[in-house]
Order: sequence, then C-alpha cells, then structure tokens
Amino acid sequence: MPNLKTNRGTSMIYSMTAFARRELKADWGTAVWEVRSVNQRFLETYFRLPEQFKSMEPVLRERFRKQLQRGKVECSLRFVTNDASVGNLNLNESLAKQVMKAADWVQSHGQSAGVNPLDVLRWPGVISAEESDMDGIQADVLAEFDLTLADFIAARATEGNNLKAMLEQRLEGINGEVEKVTAHMPDVIRWQREKIQARFEEAKIELDAARVEQEMVMLAQKVDVAEELDRLLSHISETHKILKKGGAIGRRLDFMMQEFNRESNTLGSKSINTDITQSAVELKVLIEQMREQIANIE
Repeated sequence: MPNLKTNRGTSMIYSMTAFARRELKADWGTAVWEVRSVNQRFLETYFRLPEQFKSMEPVLRERFRKQLQRGKVECSLRFVTNDASVGNLNLNESLAKQVMKAADWVQSHGQSAGVNPLDVLRWPGVISAEESDMDGIQADVLAEFDLTLADFIAARATEGNNLKAMLEQRLEGINGEVEKVTAHMPDVIRWQREKIQARFEEAKIELDAARVEQEMVMLAQKVDVAEELDRLLSHISETHKILKKGGAIGRRLDFMMQEFNRESNTLGSKSINTDITQSAVELKVLIEQMREQIANIE
C-alpha cells in the first residue's frame, strides 16, 4: 500500500470545517471518496465503506490521526465495479448435477412439468465470475484516498487563512476601541472634577483644596481603567503571536477570548461616561464575533 506524506505546514491555521471529493476511474470500475468535517472538541472519525474495503478502516483512521488534531470527520467510499472487467464464468458441474438430479426426482413424482436449464444456472453457487484482483484494487483506491486527504487538508488550510484574516480584522477593531477609551479618560476625569465642585458650590459647602484633591484621587481610582486597557493591549499582542505561530491553536485562542471578556466586563462596570460605555459594548460585540470564528479553528 502506498504511503503518502501530506505536507502540513506548522505555521498554518486550519479550520475544522472542510470538504473534499475525488473520483477514480479505472478498468475495474469507479471509486469516489468524500471527506467532510465539522467542529468537534476532539478528533472523531466515522467511515462508510463497502464490505470489501472494511479492512482498510484501521489504516485510514491512522492516517487521519497523523494529520488532524480536532474535528468530527466523516469519510465515505462509493465503489462501482465495471461489468466489462468481469473475468470468465466458472461452472460448478458437481453442484449443477446435484440440482438436476433433485429436479428429476421431483419430476418423477409428478410434482414438476420439467426443469428449465436457466433455472439451474441461477441456483446459488452453480455459476460464478472470477474475482477481480482486490489487492490491486485496494492499492489504487488507497492511493486515491491519500490524494483526497491532501485536498481535504488544503481546504482546511484555505478556510483557516480566511478565519485568520477575520480575526486580525477584529483585533484591529479592539485596538481602535482601546485608543478611543484612552483618549476619553482625561476628559472624563476633568468632567467628574467639575461636576463634584459644582455640587459642593450648590450645597454651599466649602472644602479646602487638599480635601477636594483627595476626593478626586479616590474617584479617579474607582474609574481608572488604565490597567484594563494595558491588559487589553497585551492580549491583542499575544493573540497576534498565536495567529502567527499557527498550528492547532483553537484552544489557546478560546482561552484568550476569556481574558478579553474579563477586561471588557471590568471596563464596562467602571464606566461613568456614555462614550466609554459604548466602547465597552463594541468590545463585547467584537469579542463574541471572534469567539464564533475561533469555534471553527482546529
């Protein structure tokens, strides 16, 4: 049996959803391979093979295992023999004589009007065709499977590249929201200071400058999101590194989305400004879009 090593780049990103189909036509007939996969936490393989090819299943399963990390994979083979390739017919004379003898006995007892020779030939085992060279056919079919597997992995890589581009676009969006919040923070602190001073004046409460400054420092600590913004920037950088490295990165990216979510939630809870609240909401939307796409990555 041939042993094809499929080139799988370690820096590539692979989608868990893909489809490949190949058809092989030969003197012995036609074989059609179809391989499809969907999202799955682990690697699961399912096969639909004709009876004469069931023995190939362990070999196919091992080839999938060496090339894939995750996904629910369904592999099917449709096999149609070519009638023109059937060899000589073999007649089992001994069985045919037994069938004729039994028929003569039935006729002698008045239970039959005669025996049609074609009926004798139709009796199971009386006539058979020479079997094809199944070892040679299996070798051809397995070689075609290797080509189908290569197409399948290439399809997963193509879809993976598309997912990578979408994720990088969302990361740019998150970075843009971080920049917006960073730009708004000085205005937020200044607005809050003026608001507190106006309330003191309305209540005709006189506070010394030191007390006012102390109150402002305490307020600034409550609404300060610099730490969250720094962590968001760090997560963006780390996610870019993961995407660049490639390979089976789906679980790592899913973990990063949890970290992104944690910081965006904290940002929203600290917000005292509609612009920052809007950015926090936009961050949640972008992160959720990324999570949906990451669910497809191996």
